[in-house]
Amino acid sequence: MDWFSLFMDGLCLGGQGVMHIIFAGRLTRKKQKLWHFAAYILLLAALQLIPAKFDVGGVVSVAVGVLELYAVSRFWMGNQRSVSWLASVLAFYVSQLSFGIINSVEAAFFPHFIGSPLLYLLLIVAQVLFFGLCICCYHAVLKLLTWTEGSQPPYIGLLLFPGLFFFAAELYILHTAYSFFAPIISLEEVGKHSTLLLLQVMGLAALLCTLYAYRHLCQGFQAQAELQSLTQAAHAQKVYITEAQTRYEQTKSFRHDIKNHLSVLDGLLRSGNLEEGREYLKKLEAVSEALSFPYQTGNSVVDILLGEKLGLAKEIAAEVSLVLPKPCGIDDFDLCVLFANALDNAIAACRANDGAKAIRISGKQQGDFYMLTFENTCSDEPMPPAGTGLSNIKAVAEKYHGAMLTEKNGRQYYLSVLLNIAPCNSELASERK
Repeated sequence: MDWFSLFMDGLCLGGQGVMHIIFAGRLTRKKQKLWHFAAYILLLAALQLIPAKFDVGGVVSVAVGVLELYAVSRFWMGNQRSVSWLASVLAFYVSQLSFGIINSVEAAFFPHFIGSPLLYLLLIVAQVLFFGLCICCYHAVLKLLTWTEGSQPPYIGLLLFPGLFFFAAELYILHTAYSFFAPIISLEEVGKHSTLLLLQVMGLAALLCTLYAYRHLCQGFQAQAELQSLTQAAHAQKVYITEAQTRYEQTKSFRHDIKNHLSVLDGLLRSGNLEEGREYLKKLEAVSEALSFPYQTGNSVVDILLGEKLGLAKEIAAEVSLVLPKPCGIDDFDLCVLFANALDNAIAACRANDGAKAIRISGKQQGDFYMLTFENTCSDEPMPPAGTGLSNIKAVAEKYHGAMLTEKNGRQYYLSVLLNIAPCNSELASERK
C-alpha cells in the first residue's frame, strides 16, 4: 500500500469518525467533547485491523463499528438504549450509502483513468464529494428526526426495523457489487452500476420518506395530547365559571335577606336573648365567610381560581395585589385560561425550588391596556422549553391585541401579560371565537 492510499484511508476514517460523533450528538442535542472524537477515531482505526487479523468479512467490521458508536452514544453521551441504537445504525447507514453512491460513479468512469496522473486528483474529488453527500444526508435526517433533550418522540424504537433493513441492503450492495474494478468498462457494466446507483438513491429517498412519515405521526400524537389537555382545561374552567356564578347568586340572595337577618338579630337583642343572639350572629358570620373569597380582584371567576389554586399550595407564600377594572373587556373564559396556566406554572416552579417559595401577582392599568405580572421563585436550573401553558397564555394575549414576555433572573421568574381591555376589543375577540 502506497502513501497516497494510506493518506486517503486516514482521511476517510477521520472524516467518518467526526461525522458519526457530531450526528449522534446533535440527534439528541448532547454536547460533544474532544476526547469523544479522539477515542472513537482510535476505535475505528483499531477496527480496520479486524478483517486482516481474524480473516473476517467487512460486514463483521461494520457491525463492530455500529457497536462502538452505540457504546459512545449510550455510555459517554448518556443517551437511552433505543436512541443510541438508532443513532449508530443511521450514522453508519448514511456513510455507507454515500460511499456506495460515489462508488457507483467511480466504478463506471474511473477505470478509464488507471495509470493516469489524473486518477489521484479524481480520487481526491470523489472523497470530497463523499463528505459533501454525507453532510447533506445527515442534515436531512437531523432536520426530520431531531428532538429536544429530555423529550423523546414516542415509539422511537420502531425506526430501527426500517433502518436495519436499509442498512443491510446497502451492505449487501457494497460487498457484492464493488469488490473490484474491471480495467475495461462495457456498456453492460455501465448499465449495472447505473442501476445500482438508482437503487441506492431510491434507498435514501425511502429512508427520508420513512422519517418524514414518522415525524408527522409524532406531530399527530403531540396534537392529540395537547387537545386532550385543552379539553380538560376547558372543562375545569367551565367548572370555575359555573361555581363563580353560583357564588354570585348565593351572595346576591344573602344580601337580599340581610335586612331580615338584622331584624331577627335586633329582636333577639331587644328581648334580652343574648345567647340566642350570639348563636344567630355566629351563623351569619359562618355564612358570610363561606361566601367570601380569600382574594378580592373584582372578578368572581378569578377570585375562585386564585382561592382554589393557592389554597392547595399552602406551603407557598402568596401575595395578590390585583384589582381588575370594570368593565374589564376580557371574557371570563379567557381570564380563566390565563390565570390557570400562569398559576400552574408558578406553583410547579416554586415546588421545584429547594429554597424560598413565593408567588406575587400584580396588575396595573394604563389607558386601554392592562399589565398582569406573575412573579415566582424558581430553581437555578435552566427553564424548560415553552409548553402548552405558555402557548395558551400567549394566544389569549394576542387575541386581545397584547403580548407576553417571560424573564428569568437568578431564582426569580417573571411572566408579564399585556392586554387590551377596551370594551370594543372584547366584542372583536368574541367575534373571532
